[in-house]
Amino acid sequence: MSKHLVAYSVSLLILVGAVLLGVTVGTVSISPVVLWNPSSDEAAANILWNIRMPRVILAGLVGAALAIAGAAFQGLLKNPLADPYTLGVSSGASVGAVTTLFFGISIPFLGPFTLPVMSMIGALLTMFAVMSFAKLVDRSMKMETVILTGIIFSSFLGSIISLMIALTGEELRQIIGWLLGSVSMRGWPYVRMALPFVLIGSFILWLKRRELNAMLFGEERAQHLGVDVKKSKMTILIGGSVLTGAAVSVSGTIGFVGLVVPHMTRLLWGSDHRHVLPLSFINGAALLIVCDLVSRTIISPTELPIGVITAFIGAPVFAFIFFRQRKGGV
Repeated sequence: MSKHLVAYSVSLLILVGAVLLGVTVGTVSISPVVLWNPSSDEAAANILWNIRMPRVILAGLVGAALAIAGAAFQGLLKNPLADPYTLGVSSGASVGAVTTLFFGISIPFLGPFTLPVMSMIGALLTMFAVMSFAKLVDRSMKMETVILTGIIFSSFLGSIISLMIALTGEELRQIIGWLLGSVSMRGWPYVRMALPFVLIGSFILWLKRRELNAMLFGEERAQHLGVDVKKSKMTILIGGSVLTGAAVSVSGTIGFVGLVVPHMTRLLWGSDHRHVLPLSFINGAALLIVCDLVSRTIISPTELPIGVITAFIGAPVFAFIFFRQRKGGV
């Protein structure tokens, strides 16, 4: 049995297990039988299909989107510390989403899709601003420069969000709850809102899997191999920003998923993006479903923001990656 077949089998089993736990475990325990026989317990079936299932699917979509975007950013910039959170893209998406909530913006022909679209625009503009500023500071665009630029932009955008929170009235609770990161009480409308953008963004990155592999050897070598580096970089940045914007618009800011999952996937299964991208997608979905389960059960009936759980996992892993990189281990 090949290594990658094992990787997909293990990852899919973990994802299926995470989904089953997510829909059956909670304040009210539900038998898995209800999944294929709703008439056996109609009250439990109502909880499962109208509350837990959309929550689990949304958590899976958000985790998958952030993880595959992180995998693409890490491959593009050739550094395991790159992810939507550290590059400031999540903060840009947050500004787009908070601005929409704060001003009550609704674009007529977009309707409910106004929020994810505005979030994506914020993510995209931030990504281009970070890359442009980093190039201005250091033409060789060393990774330290890009990460530092991302942190600078993230801090600046955070102050804009704080200003809007300070000026807000009735929307305060909604904005604060959203910023902490959660998939609670979103329901099927949010799943329908995120799904098309997650699929489009993932498909864009999947199309660039070979280019990402080529760029691991450096841009010059990739160009000799026939890769249109400039066009590929632009496409990857757009795909990653679409995914980040879609995730942030429905769940708020959830950090470190795009950092931890691709890094662990590479450590375990190698750095071929033909497998890193789909495996990151599957494992990202599983991780966030489990984190959401922990967030709503660890101090039940009170729920913790899901971002708190991912930060508890992600911050030590970030420190470990940084330490290994400085010591020359990565």
